Amino acid sequence: MPSRPATTAPASPLTSWLIWLTAAVVYLLAVFHRTSLGVAGLDAAERFGVGSAALATFTVLQIGVYAAMQVPTGVLVDRFGPRRVLTGALLFLGLGQVLLALAQTYAVALVARGVLGLGDALTFVSVLRLAANHFPGRQYMLVTALTGTLGFLGNLAATLPLTLLLAGPGWTPTFLAAGLVTLAFTAAVTLRVRDTPSHRTAASPSVSMSEVVAQLREAVRVPGTRLGFWTHFSAPFSQNVMVLLWGLPFLVDGQGYPATTASSLLAVFVVGAMVGGPVLGGFVGRRPELRMPLAVTYLATVGVTWAVLLGWPGQVPVAVLVPAFTVLSFGGPFSTIGFALARDYNPISRVGTATGIVNVGGFVATTVVALAVGVLLEVTGGDYRIALLTMPVVLAVGAWRMSVWWLRARAAVFAAEERGEPVPVRLRRHRWDAAGVSLERTPSAA
Repeated sequence: MPSRPATTAPASPLTSWLIWLTAAVVYLLAVFHRTSLGVAGLDAAERFGVGSAALATFTVLQIGVYAAMQVPTGVLVDRFGPRRVLTGALLFLGLGQVLLALAQTYAVALVARGVLGLGDALTFVSVLRLAANHFPGRQYMLVTALTGTLGFLGNLAATLPLTLLLAGPGWTPTFLAAGLVTLAFTAAVTLRVRDTPSHRTAASPSVSMSEVVAQLREAVRVPGTRLGFWTHFSAPFSQNVMVLLWGLPFLVDGQGYPATTASSLLAVFVVGAMVGGPVLGGFVGRRPELRMPLAVTYLATVGVTWAVLLGWPGQVPVAVLVPAFTVLSFGGPFSTIGFALARDYNPISRVGTATGIVNVGGFVATTVVALAVGVLLEVTGGDYRIALLTMPVVLAVGAWRMSVWWLRARAAVFAAEERGEPVPVRLRRHRWDAAGVSLERTPSAA
């Protein structure tokens, strides 16, 4: 079976960490730009003279662009190397934020957010491909988790610090400075980042569109890639939807909390993800055979959490909200298991493409749920309990498909072992693996 080599020995561990850190700062900047309207929403509504529906379009557009660009980004990274794609990402991010800073109309601001979404879409897959090139398999999960943690630092920067800047210098100076700093960081990427330990730029030979499609098809056919997609689909969307769009309205309009209390409660999502990411990444990196049992356990816990939140009579107390939001905050860290699966079960030349496929999952789920919640709020006259039932419904769909592909991926590993082929992770057989063998033999359209 196609698999990632077990190790990739960097020429200098310190150099590889510095290269990764430089690239991860690009992701930090991308997350800052992505989440900046979370606290600038009221300023944007006043500046452009729009209502809540138009503001929601900003978020949905950016997430939609992000999701649509993940597979093309993976192909671009495999073709041109992560260093060049990261440089392009910084240019789009910087120019998009400068355009937003100077925008005077809603239409121009919408275009600016679309450009930001394009730049954002190019970052994460590029950083992960860079990590795959520079770090051995046992460290990849940890490096992926640390990348996510740095991203949440960008999220933190887009909360209170950005609020203070908007209240002080104002919209144009704040976002203009953010855009110019982002553009300036292209110099650091150009000087410091190397695609591989031995080459500054590692571009693949030019290939035809038919070859690109064939590579994409091969990545999709790998059960580990499909499993990674559904893992990423199921784990992070609860956290994403609450942080990016509906968390504050749910707490203020649906639960009756003051805006200051609601903002503090939403900080639990950021802190939980920052702490949980490195802990989970380090543990799973040492025990990769436990990553899927942990993912299944986590999704079951999320289901129970939503049952408590939506079934609680009256206002949900803070003592319940804090542990509930802490559980949901681990969605980001657990979603990184999907990227480890993409790396392990695909050859290195196809890791970028496979990672892009996996990354689509969580943002497709986020877009669908964000839109569904909005529609249900309109239909029910603002009933958050009914609208947020979308969360457990989509969670159940994702968990079901993840379970199916977990069984199929295990069957593929056992079949490879029987053929004498090397496998990235040794698994122990269980009685229920007979169901996976049956599913593996059932034809399934890619």
